Amino acid sequence: MAKHWADFQYEIYLNGMTGAVPRLPTDLTRLEELTERRLGPGPVGYVAGSAGDGSTARANRAALDRRRIVPRMLRDVHERDLSVEVLGRPLPAPLALAPVGVLSIMHPDAEPAAARAAAAQGVPFVLSSASSTPMEQVAEAMGDAERWFQLYWPKDVEVARSFLGRAKAAGYTALVVTLDTPLLSWRPRDLDQAYLPFLHGVGTANYFTDPAFRAGLARPVHEDPNAAVMHFVGMFADPAKTWPDLAFLRENWDGPIVLKGVLHPDDARLAADAGMDGVVVSNHGGRQVAGAVAAADALPGVVRAVGDRLTVLFDSGVRTGDDVFKALALGARAVLVGRPYVYGLGLDGQAGVEHVIRCLLAELDLTLALSGHAGPGTVGPGDLTEAAV
Repeated sequence: MAKHWADFQYEIYLNGMTGAVPRLPTDLTRLEELTERRLGPGPVGYVAGSAGDGSTARANRAALDRRRIVPRMLRDVHERDLSVEVLGRPLPAPLALAPVGVLSIMHPDAEPAAARAAAAQGVPFVLSSASSTPMEQVAEAMGDAERWFQLYWPKDVEVARSFLGRAKAAGYTALVVTLDTPLLSWRPRDLDQAYLPFLHGVGTANYFTDPAFRAGLARPVHEDPNAAVMHFVGMFADPAKTWPDLAFLRENWDGPIVLKGVLHPDDARLAADAGMDGVVVSNHGGRQVAGAVAAADALPGVVRAVGDRLTVLFDSGVRTGDDVFKALALGARAVLVGRPYVYGLGLDGQAGVEHVIRCLLAELDLTLALSGHAGPGTVGPGDLTEAAV
């Protein structure tokens, strides 16, 4: 029998018999406000902030809120199974933890804590290139659990090749290449605090431990950390990359490759033509282009264009189980969640991340059942209606 994620609610109620209540809210939309109160403005702004005036982040939420679920009655939802296959890998639910960099600014246990939480719940953890912990250490924390590696594609071809080799050797099965950050966007919350953790050598662990990166330094990192930081800044992103460059990735990675940040159907078609395995429909949670299309509004067009050729994943704006339901109904195969788990980490370490995963999937399980579905496979556009704005 498949696991019923919804049982988490009974666990909470039963614990309440002894007077215990959850350490964190079960309404995950409250986590941001709690984090704002408990952590410093620099770290909070870095995670919660967006490009420009935040219009894209707000649009992401509005696009999900505008779509309303239409529940169906008298369907057998007694036994439910949320498991899916994504990129050839069996997953217990259509959810993964999105790549988020520099997690040490939120909690000292950083990426390993989030990775252990994902492993404990069986959901994939996507490790950011810009993590504050080397990829091998995060892999060790996960044992044999499902992990994917996110690449910020550097200018230095040898560093890129080295990253891919290290990730493969450390058991990362899928490569997620972020395309929407060839430059850092205008982010007022960070600018107003003059806060960029990389300049302090935070979020550079994969680079500073990399032999190809270190080969480009005149002196070892510990002898001249500022020179190492400037070397990192000079190669972190490459605005000159174009579609033909994808051939390099295919030559140096033999597993699935997913392109993250795709919003236009034609870009999704180019990804398919280039032999990629999937795309993440994402606007980086509103962090890159102010005034951009909401990710949920872009999703149906991408699904129509390449849904039969590529695995279409989704992120940006997901906060609740019903958001996940809506993304699945719009055609996503699975959903990546970002900020909520980072807030959970900041508030309560590994336990906080597990709380977020379990709340999300319990709410998804219940939303599916109460809408007439025993699993994600039967959900489609007909389960949604658009509310008048």
